Amino acid sequence: MSSSSATKEITTDVQQITVYSILFSISFSHMLNDTIQSLIPSIFPLLKHSFALNFAQIGLIQLTFQLTASILQPLVGIYTDKKPQPFSLAIGMGVTLIGLIAISFANSFALVLIAVALIGVGSSIFHPESSKIAYLASGGKRGLAQSIFQVGGNAGSALGPLLAAIVVVQYGRSHAVYFGILALIAIIILYHIGKWAKPHLLQLSIQKNTVKKVLYHTHLTKKQVSTSIIILLVLIFSKYFYLASLGSYYTFYLIEKFHVSIQHSQLLLFVFLAASALGTYFGGPLGDKYGRKYVIWFSILGVAPFTLLLPYVSLFGTVVLSIIIGFIMSSAFPAIIVYAQELMPGKIGMISGLFFGFAFGMGGLASALLGVLADATSITFVYHVCAFLPLIGIITYKLPKLAK
Repeated sequence: MSSSSATKEITTDVQQITVYSILFSISFSHMLNDTIQSLIPSIFPLLKHSFALNFAQIGLIQLTFQLTASILQPLVGIYTDKKPQPFSLAIGMGVTLIGLIAISFANSFALVLIAVALIGVGSSIFHPESSKIAYLASGGKRGLAQSIFQVGGNAGSALGPLLAAIVVVQYGRSHAVYFGILALIAIIILYHIGKWAKPHLLQLSIQKNTVKKVLYHTHLTKKQVSTSIIILLVLIFSKYFYLASLGSYYTFYLIEKFHVSIQHSQLLLFVFLAASALGTYFGGPLGDKYGRKYVIWFSILGVAPFTLLLPYVSLFGTVVLSIIIGFIMSSAFPAIIVYAQELMPGKIGMISGLFFGFAFGMGGLASALLGVLADATSITFVYHVCAFLPLIGIITYKLPKLAK
């Protein structure tokens, strides 16, 4: 059997139609998962006050969370590629629930770190397999499927700070435990998704073992595929290093520069994250229609003029530019994920875990380094430095244009 026919068997025989019920269910679960996870940066001001933390310690909390949420993801993806685990999604959400309870009642900095590590482990289990579920249910509309899946996560990231401002900031950190209701709902949904996925994952595993395994895109050499993967990872670095300055320190930036209240800053963070969620939705379908390379090019390099202008504008201008930046930059990730999956169609779980994990890892590393830089200089200086990161997007021109 030729490699091209093998690719066709692997990528199309598993699921011939787009299963929207599964896509929306996994997207909703992603929203619940990321709503819980986004509580961590949302309660940074409370943690800073409760334990008298400096910015470096705040960065360490974020680093702990994102390293545990990143290092395990490729390993989980590799393992589930070989041995599918459809019910691991519900198990991972259970670990997240334990971490959520722990962070609600932690009475020391060490316990806070343990709690966020547990939430990170839950994330490592959730993302690779759930991305594969979206791939299986796509019916060939891979960009659309990834966008539906990821927009749920971005919506959760936007809702988290809003709910934190309404509940946790107003009534105290212990009230974060009520978000455990979201985790319980997600566990029920993910269990039923696992029942649907079990025969499809088994069929995928059988097909990959009975046809010639296709590890690389058939029109490219192994070297071209490897170079393209490296370029995509560099683009992820630039995207998430910049987004860390907004996601982790945006509230502090608004409070320090414009003297807004904590609740006001949380609401403005919600506006930015909501724009990011909207951008995520459009990135996948546009990539399906016009080509993923062009979407990646525009969403990374195209945002540079706005990031360079951001440190010099008023509060109103900051809000407007953050909306534009969030919308454009977030459109890249669905296109990057599907582009990478098409580069290596035989390793969907590994690729999903690698890119989700690398994104989380870069976000965590950036949060820690930017926290140290903010302590040494100022939050405003951090935004001046990070403004240049999207210029790295110029290397997108070296990506090959994939045949449909």
